[in-house]
Amino acid sequence: MGRRWRDGRGALVVHGERGDVSVPLEIAASYRARTKGLLGRDAVDGAMLLTPASGVHTFRMRIPIDVAYLDRRLNVLAVRTMRPGLLGLPRLRARHVLEAEAGAMAGWGVRVGTRVSVESG
Repeated sequence: MGRRWRDGRGALVVHGERGDVSVPLEIAASYRARTKGLLGRDAVDGAMLLTPASGVHTFRMRIPIDVAYLDRRLNVLAVRTMRPGLLGLPRLRARHVLEAEAGAMAGWGVRVGTRVSVESG
């Protein structure tokens, strides 16, 4: 059986070509936390993991965001930058969605095929 996710904080570890990068992470596992997501925020400190999720939208968002779709083993399937007011298409194999400020994921080394892990806080 898979991991049981709970709302809270932790660290996202990106296992990239340049070594491991650790980023502050907010976990949104409940329906209420996933629904709220990053709505109403002017900035993001680190990233937010929505789980379970296979797609997102940016309606009523104030800032453009990077979105990474993750499979059940936390491998990156796709990375997109979305401006406010868009509906992202769901990814069939995606089980989690990672969100961050636009441009942040490239700096962390998040790209298709990258593996990430989550350390609970």
